[in-house]
Amino acid sequence: MPGVPELTPTEFCARWSAAERGKSVVLLDVREHDELEAAAVNDALHIPMREIPGRIEELDRTLPLVVMCHSGGRSRRVTEFLLSNGFLNVFNLRGGIDAWSTEIDPQVPRY
Repeated sequence: MPGVPELTPTEFCARWSAAERGKSVVLLDVREHDELEAAAVNDALHIPMREIPGRIEELDRTLPLVVMCHSGGRSRRVTEFLLSNGFLNVFNLRGGIDAWSTEIDPQVPRY
């Protein structure tokens, strides 16, 4: 598969404001439930990575999807999976929530 489209948290926020999350773009958090308790981004849709295949129909194919995890590895695999299943406008959030904490919101705990 050709390179997976990626955005840094800074690029994501430059494209879409916080008010647009969930309306014009979906930030899909694929981390586990305990990770979500440790740190979260407001307005992100949470579906753990292992549940994506069974819940794929819950995802809006008409909106851009930006997939995030802790550091970008799992979200990259989910992005590849979604692209191979017909999603056209999907991005991996490079650096995940860890980069979000350092680039965007230092109030989001790092773990």
